[in-house]
Amino acid sequence: MIEQLDKTDIAISERLQRDGKLSNVKLAEQLSLSEASCWRKQRRLEECGVIEGYQAVLNRKKLGLGLKAFVQISCTDHSEEATATFEKIIQAAPQVLSCHNTTGEADFLLEVVARDLDSYSRFVETVLRKLPGVSSIRSNLSLREMKTTHRLPVSELLSI
Repeated sequence: MIEQLDKTDIAISERLQRDGKLSNVKLAEQLSLSEASCWRKQRRLEECGVIEGYQAVLNRKKLGLGLKAFVQISCTDHSEEATATFEKIIQAAPQVLSCHNTTGEADFLLEVVARDLDSYSRFVETVLRKLPGVSSIRSNLSLREMKTTHRLPVSELLSI
């Protein structure tokens, strides 16, 4: 797909990452495009999956989710059944913001939010410790968040 993107596609993607509420009129104006052309390009980016959706970015701390943990999980059972059950449980847990199957010491790395340490402890007891085939759970609590973003560096694509 990258080879099919032009500078305008990248500019549209970059601006919409910064402001998902940006109207087609404003976007077209910023890029010196006609509204129809801008709309078609944006629609194509959506249809081919470059733009997956639009959402509000919420402040977790203002919502009372003051704890963020990075959890390393190691497993002894790597069967299809155990993996499918693991994935189903993780997908259903709203506290898990992301889950990655990784290389290294741990099999999975999770990003988890909770109200506080007590809430996180309950999550570990009621969800993580009930996962099939888990041999180790190692939590790293975030002391300070220096940067968080979901914006991809699409301007870097211009130098490829």
